[in-house]
Amino acid sequence: MFAAERRQLILEMVRANGAVSLRELARVVQTSEVTVRRDVRALEAEGLLDRRHGGAVLPGGFTRESGFPQKSHLATAEKTAIADMAASLVDEGEAIVVGAGTTTQELARRLARVPGLTVVTNSLLVAQALAHANRVEVVMTGGTLRGSNYALVGSGAEQSLQGLRVSRAFLSGSGLTAERGLSTSNMLSASVDRALVQAAAEVVVLADHTKLGTDTMFQTVPTDVITRLVTDEPPAHDERAATELQALADQGVQIAVAGTGLGHGGDQHPPGGRPRRDVPLPGQRGRVPGGQFRGGPGGPGGPGGLGEVLAPERPVRVADMRRR
Repeated sequence: MFAAERRQLILEMVRANGAVSLRELARVVQTSEVTVRRDVRALEAEGLLDRRHGGAVLPGGFTRESGFPQKSHLATAEKTAIADMAASLVDEGEAIVVGAGTTTQELARRLARVPGLTVVTNSLLVAQALAHANRVEVVMTGGTLRGSNYALVGSGAEQSLQGLRVSRAFLSGSGLTAERGLSTSNMLSASVDRALVQAAAEVVVLADHTKLGTDTMFQTVPTDVITRLVTDEPPAHDERAATELQALADQGVQIAVAGTGLGHGGDQHPPGGRPRRDVPLPGQRGRVPGGQFRGGPGGPGGPGGLGEVLAPERPVRVADMRRR
């Protein structure tokens, strides 16, 4: 395929979906992410699209929020791996809140298997995923429906959360930086997310690597309020995401990295490698400083998942984690 043909196809995909990851673009045009990145730069120079961390969006994407159909096709493998790892954090009989988003919807599908669980949510998609779970109680907020992401927002949603107290909040958003924390493009969604955070003892953010280093209009969760980030491993060339992860860890956020089962260059990881590692770094809240989690599928202690805290011989840093 000639460069002009590739760029026309890339432009058509972005126009159809609103936002597309570099990995997906490379797969469709059957070339490397390096070549696609070069094409995206050229299209951005012509004003036809905007580059975003790990992908491309329609021009003006900083203040524009993609709808559910567009978001549901972005970073799907990463969201699946993140949801798998996040679900392993939830215990039987726990009460949690789950915010709106395509990643939290994936989490909800896995939570349907956790008995005795109570889930409070403002998301119709989360509630739908749990509707037929036999031993999961779903509590929905009130509010006004936002059709773009099937979430309940407004004063009704916020008031229904007053006086609520649960163990954890699981939230997603449009962007995540060490400087501002989690953010979103919509003011009403941001306000409800802040109310969800107020109801929880711990805050777990679910964000794939394309959101790292991206900043949007309305802050929802400041960095010092985030207990844990569950994300996927950035590509080797993505220094911006690695730098952001390190900055978040330095501010006390526990970083849990989930493998996708596919390398960012399209190579397979070894079987069973999906939940990768959970790495608390120096200064993290409620954990042994410099400790490292290891474990695996099927619960704590198995290969590849969450497990005991080990004291390393030297401080573990994100750069070290990504080389392993």
